[in-house]
Amino acid sequence: MNENDWRHDRIGSAHRGQNPTVLRRLDAGFAVIGDRQFLPGYSVLLADDPAVTRLSDLPPTRRTAYLTDLERLAEAVERACARLDPAFRRVNIEILGNTDPYLHAHIWPRYDWEPEHLVRMPVWRYTDEECWRGDRHALAPRHDAIRAAITHELDQLTG
Repeated sequence: MNENDWRHDRIGSAHRGQNPTVLRRLDAGFAVIGDRQFLPGYSVLLADDPAVTRLSDLPPTRRTAYLTDLERLAEAVERACARLDPAFRRVNIEILGNTDPYLHAHIWPRYDWEPEHLVRMPVWRYTDEECWRGDRHALAPRHDAIRAAITHELDQLTG
């Protein structure tokens, strides 16, 4: 990844229309599909201001807008994944911020086909390097169906 790569400034590149993972602009952020798709449908809600590092940085009205966006994206992921895969179980939602300093929330779809020792554990228990950095799960055109399904559901939920 070179320094001009959109991943170095995910929020700025979203504002400029240069972030290819953006699904839709929402009220307080950007709904994006995750770079890694070892759990198909993995998505992230990016706050629209990179200076915001935690939920408590937002004034109450913006905080409510962000959490409403998060709920909409999570429901869109849930609907899309349930429609596309009968083994879909649920979504997990996390706001961590341990690696990237800007406010963002992870929406992780979970499936019955996951390995037995991982299906009921946090996704961070996936230790396979391929899941996090390899080519096999990198976002690619083969993920267009899940991307389209989530976008469709977001459109239904947000009008």
